[in-house]
Amino acid sequence: MTTDMSNISTTPEQPPVEAIRHSPAVAVLLIHGQADLHSAPELREQLHRVIDDGAFHVVVDLTDATFVDSMTLGVLLGGVKRLRPQGGQLRVVVTQPGLRRIFEVTLLDRVFMLFPTRAEALDRL
Repeated sequence: MTTDMSNISTTPEQPPVEAIRHSPAVAVLLIHGQADLHSAPELREQLHRVIDDGAFHVVVDLTDATFVDSMTLGVLLGGVKRLRPQGGQLRVVVTQPGLRRIFEVTLLDRVFMLFPTRAEALDRL
């Protein structure tokens, strides 16, 4: 039995993107629901904010994401371009095979470091 999660959306209590400061140099961005053209501007804003505040390692956790579109992938690529010159990394947590497949088909699994858990993504940062 499969569960259709395409109609799950965020609620006013649950923002599409949450930023958590793991340490002064490391931030975690949690994505909830659909990571699409509607949530991409907030993701970009949060990503820029944590980088501007001194994080040079960012973990984007897609565990609670139900969908990822090209706009979101573009925002993540922009994050990589901002972090790499300062020796930083953008790591992505992808637990769902369908979402992981998006990164593989677009060959972005060669650009982003993909991890099955947040703990593994945070390891050695």
